[in-house]
Order: sequence, then C-alpha cells, then structure tokens
Amino acid sequence: QVQLVESGGGLVQAGGSLRLSCAASGRTFSRNAMGWFRQAPGPECEFVAAISGPGRSTYYADSVKGRFTISRDNAKNTVYLQMTSLKPEDTAVYYCAADRALFGRVPVTSTEYDDWGQGTQVTVSS
Repeated sequence: QVQLVESGGGLVQAGGSLRLSCAASGRTFSRNAMGWFRQAPGPECEFVAAISGPGRSTYYADSVKGRFTISRDNAKNTVYLQMTSLKPEDTAVYYCAADRALFGRVPVTSTEYDDWGQGTQVTVSS
C-alpha cells in the first residue's frame, strides 16, 4: 500500500496560483502512474490531471487544460500540481492518487486508482 500526503492547499483570490504537493511512500513510485482529482460539495469526484510513472505522459481535464500542470520528481517521491489562473469553480478538496500497476497505462477515472491521500482544501475567492 502506498501512503500519500498532500499539502499546499489554501485560500487564494481568483487569478492567483497555488502549487499542491503529494509525497508518496513506496519503493515503486517511479513506475506508478499518479493522478489528481477534486471534489466540490456533492457526490462527484472529478478527474483533474494524471502523469505516467517516468513523467513523460500527462493528461488533463478540459476544464484545467492550459492552467494546471502536473509534474513529478521521482527522486523525491513527490508529484505536484501547479495551478494558475485559478477560478472560483476550482474550489474543492484536491486528492492525489496512485495506481499500483507498474508501467501501466495512465488512468483517468477514480475507480482505477488504488491509493488515495487525505486531501487538501483549495478555496478560490471571487
């Protein structure tokens, strides 16, 4: 099991930026796809971005494309989500997730991820 700890959330004005970090345990981190999801009040957990184990492939939801950037530092077992031009509709709890498959395709649905962090709140004021 991979343990994930997110940090970097907070309150920011519309148009501002935040960088989320997710520190992961586990010896296979560099071979595991990682994803970011978010959940606003309501039942739906929305895909935000994902990255392959080596970091060469990235995927984004249309709603964040061009504004958010996912990256990873495998030497530090950490994945990042750089968020710019933030909007009030980006307000949510953000979760990072790990896929235990080694060098598998990069999942973009929440059900395909195995391990989840506790989440970090991002609030964007208008």
